[in-house]
Amino acid sequence: MAEKTIRIGTRDSELALWQAHTVEKKLNDLGYKTEIIAVKSEGDIILDKPLYELGITGIFTKTLDVAMISGQVDIAVHSMKDVPTALPQGIVQAAVLERANTLDILVHKGNLDFLEGSGTIATGSLRRQAQWLNKYPNHQVVDLRGNVNTRMQKLQYSDWSGAVFAAAGLERINLKPTDFINLDWMIPAPAQGAMVVVAMAEDAFCREAVSELNDIETEVCTHIERQFLRRLEGGCTAPIGALATYNEDEDTIHFEGVLFSIDGQQKIAINKVVPIEEWKNLGYHSAEEILNNGGTELMKMIKETLKK
Repeated sequence: MAEKTIRIGTRDSELALWQAHTVEKKLNDLGYKTEIIAVKSEGDIILDKPLYELGITGIFTKTLDVAMISGQVDIAVHSMKDVPTALPQGIVQAAVLERANTLDILVHKGNLDFLEGSGTIATGSLRRQAQWLNKYPNHQVVDLRGNVNTRMQKLQYSDWSGAVFAAAGLERINLKPTDFINLDWMIPAPAQGAMVVVAMAEDAFCREAVSELNDIETEVCTHIERQFLRRLEGGCTAPIGALATYNEDEDTIHFEGVLFSIDGQQKIAINKVVPIEEWKNLGYHSAEEILNNGGTELMKMIKETLKK
C-alpha cells in the first residue's frame, strides 16, 4: 500500500492547534507523513450564549466529525473533556495521549481578599460554577465563553475577581500567569488534561498509526471517568466531576466522583479505592451508587432547570 499522508483535523484556536501539532510531531517521529487541516467549530463561533443553551454535547467536535465522515480529514485531535461519551457512528477512539495536569486553577488579579468576603467569578462551566458556589455561597458566578486566549483577555478587562481555567490548557500554550491558585478541592471534568485522537473505524492504516501514541494508564483512568459521566448524564449537561488515579505501588485505582445541583447547594459524592482488576465497570457502578443516593432526583431537577 502506498504510504498515505494522514490529514489531521483540528479546531483553529491556539490550544487546539498546539494539540494537533503535538500529535503531528509524534506521528512524524514514527515515520508517518501528516498534514494539518484547521476547521472552525460552532462552539467557537457562537460566543453570546452559555454552552448549556447550545446543547453542549459535541458543540466543539461536531464540525470535525462531519469533516471526518465526509472524507476531508482522516483523524481529529480533541481535548478529551469536550468529546461526547457516545461517538458518532463510524468514528472510534484511536488513542489517548499521556495525561497532563488535571487541576482547575483560579486566575485572579493579585488580590485574594474577596475569598473571605464577596466576589464575582467567571466560568462557562456548570461543574465549576456549582463547586465554586458550594464552597463560596456568597459569591456570584458569571458566564465566560471563548477560547483560552479570549477568556484570559475578558478577565483582564473586567471587574471580576477571577476566572476558573483548566491548568493544562494554559500550561500547554504558556499562558499560565503568576497570579493563580490551584483549586485542589475542585473535582475536575471527566478526562480533564487528556487529549484524544479519533479516527474512522474502517481506516485501519490511521488507526494502527495513531494507536502507537496511546498511553494505557490514561486510557484506563479516562475510561472510568467517562463511563461515570455517561451513566449519570444520559446526554444532557450537568455539574459532574470525576477523577480516577492509578497507584502503581498498590496496583489500585482511586476514584472520586461528584454530582452537584446547579446552585451548588446539593452535593452527592463518592470516593473509593479498588484493585486495578475492577477498572472496567468502576465508573458505571460508582454512578449507580450516586443515582441510588438521590442522584436520580437531582438529575431530573437539573434537566428541568436547564429547560427553562
